This record gives sequence, C-alpha cells and structure tokens, in this order.
Amino acid sequence: MKTVAVVVEGHGEVQAVPVLVRRIAAELGHGVKVPRPVRIRRNRVDRAGEFEKAVELASRDAGEEGSILVLLDADRDCPAQLASALASRAEAVRPDGMIRVVLAKAEFESWFLAAAASIGGRRGISGSVASPADPEAIRDAKGVLSSWMPSNRSYRPSRDQAALAAVFDLRAARSAPSFDKLWRDVKALLEAAR
Repeated sequence: MKTVAVVVEGHGEVQAVPVLVRRIAAELGHGVKVPRPVRIRRNRVDRAGEFEKAVELASRDAGEEGSILVLLDADRDCPAQLASALASRAEAVRPDGMIRVVLAKAEFESWFLAAAASIGGRRGISGSVASPADPEAIRDAKGVLSSWMPSNRSYRPSRDQAALAAVFDLRAARSAPSFDKLWRDVKALLEAAR
C-alpha cells in the first residue's frame, strides 16, 4: 500500500484531505495510507525555509517509498504560476519526483460548489442547490456554502469540510480544472513505480 503524505494550509484540510485522497484512491482501485497532514499557514509559504520545512516533515512521513502531495488554496494568485514555483522549491527538498503540488482555484470549497447537487441536504445545506456556472471564479466559496445554510448556521471548515469531502460527487467536481488536476496528480502518485 502506497503512502501519500500531505501538506495543507487550513485546520479543515487537515481532516478533509486524507478523506479526499483515500476516496480518489478507492475510485482508482488503489489502497493508500495518508498520515496526518503537515499544516503550514498560507502566509508562511512565501517565507524563506518555511515551505521547505513543511515538505521535509512530509517527506519523513512518506518515507523513501512514499510520495508527497501539497494542496493549498490559490486565493488570488494564479494557481499554475504559484504551483510551478512551489514545485521547484519542493523538488529541491525531495528531488526524486515523488511530489505533486496542487492549488485549488480559488479555494478548496470551490470543489464543493462544482458538485453542489451531491451536497444538497447535507450539513444543513439546502436540498435545492445547483452548481454555479464557474465555481472556481467565486472568491468566497465558503460564503456561498454559508448562504445555502439556514440563517442560524454557517459553513465552518473545521466542522464541515471533512464531512462534505466524504460525500461530494468526485466525478462532478472534475468539472473544476483544479480538482481535475488533483485527481490526475493523485493518480500519478499512486501509479508511480518505485
């Protein structure tokens, strides 16, 4: 069984990303071990040595036979440009090619919006929600999720993200280009020969 160690930025992703990676692996017919993710705050990614330290910690968790997935929110940055820069930095720490960097455009929750019909009726979300035309163009997907909930409740990543990651339609979410990249990169890490 392959090990995929993960670097994430938020408390919600610490719980949600292992669920998501295991679901993708199962869809692809693979078993996978996902250690507790290494968390780095988004504002520390650009600080010299901080991102590299997180990759080094993940590398230890992955071991020589495992791989690393870095999954962050692009926020207002260009996902392709930032992912390329971070991949270069990560490969300096782990040059064996067993690392992939994915940036959600603009945030992880955009993928829930892409698969809205599958989360309707869950976690207090209205049962009649529909995916926006371009979910990744929305700069406040968390706010949209909150607007789909009753007025006395709001979306909270630490409470809701893992639960939604366990149920949202992975195939529908692939309509979001950054999620499709995540799918392809997880597949590549699982199928890479060692």
